[in-house]
Amino acid sequence: MTRATRAEINLSALRHNLQVARSHAQGSRQPKQMAIIKANGYGHGLVEVAQALSDADGFGVATIDEAIQLRDAGIQQPILLLEGFNRPQDLLLIHSYNLQCGIHNEEQIKILEADASKPVQVWLKIDTGMHRLGFAPEQLSTMFQRLSAIDKIQQPINLMTHFACADDRKSDVTTQQHEKFKAVTAKFDQAEKSLANSAGILGWPDTHADWVRPGIMLYGSSPFVGGSAKAHDLKPVMTLKSEIIAIHNFKKGDSIGYGQSYSCEADMPVATIAIGYGDGYPRHAATGTPVLINGVQAPLVGRVSMDMISVDMRGVKKANIGDEVILWGEGLPVERVAEKAETISYELFCGVTQRVNFSYL
Repeated sequence: MTRATRAEINLSALRHNLQVARSHAQGSRQPKQMAIIKANGYGHGLVEVAQALSDADGFGVATIDEAIQLRDAGIQQPILLLEGFNRPQDLLLIHSYNLQCGIHNEEQIKILEADASKPVQVWLKIDTGMHRLGFAPEQLSTMFQRLSAIDKIQQPINLMTHFACADDRKSDVTTQQHEKFKAVTAKFDQAEKSLANSAGILGWPDTHADWVRPGIMLYGSSPFVGGSAKAHDLKPVMTLKSEIIAIHNFKKGDSIGYGQSYSCEADMPVATIAIGYGDGYPRHAATGTPVLINGVQAPLVGRVSMDMISVDMRGVKKANIGDEVILWGEGLPVERVAEKAETISYELFCGVTQRVNFSYL
């Protein structure tokens, strides 16, 4: 029997969300769009997402393997390895597949100094406050000069940073990071610059510079704490679906699921849905997490198991075995599910497992 769990990927919605990003981008000239499609296109399918986003000016990925998949699929746009490379032998693949590299530590520069046999485009990363990757601002001039002295480094050397708190519009950290970046890069007129992720695009227009890097917004989720995708005209791209496989009428006091963590508060119908953490549905989704059945929201009850969840059906007037259930997506914002599971939409998208059937619309 074919398992009922499936993820429908709406490529038209994906393209729409890229246009939303483009419509928000501001600057001295129209910023270019580097679509961030790492982690298998945030769980949506790496190649399928890239092919759908043919209007993007470039793509950002985390690994060389991701970049090679894109090139092998015929993707021609610039591809930036956001974390760059770690070993000298990586340069062979970088040259062969015409990849751009993020440079964030001195060891990478030493590798380039020792062996820069072919041209390579680099983005020098500045740590303005994220404190994860990048050079301290006071190191920028020295590292820029070292890269400039390498004959095969393509010009211009581009500059980038990453925001730590742009998802919180009440925080002043993003403004501080932006000011620090502007101050330290002011003399590098020829360099193209990139600061803004999805939250920067939507909430911090002064940060747009030459390239913006839309990520989570492309997939139809708000980048802001407590935010709503609908408020920014973002459309859901992934709709995760399954079906009812059983309906039982239980008595008040009957316990549901592992650990008997939920007891029925009244005589009530409970449906079993064919989805669980084995499919990527979050195990820690709390009782009360909504699912959508025949257009009506119904709350999860009890613990999520590997293959199944249980749902309180008292608010659903008509339902039968085989009826469709939406876990998130069209009609049920992923942010609501993420909040109940005490996580973020990024993790939900990336966590959908291989046994879920994907279809592209």
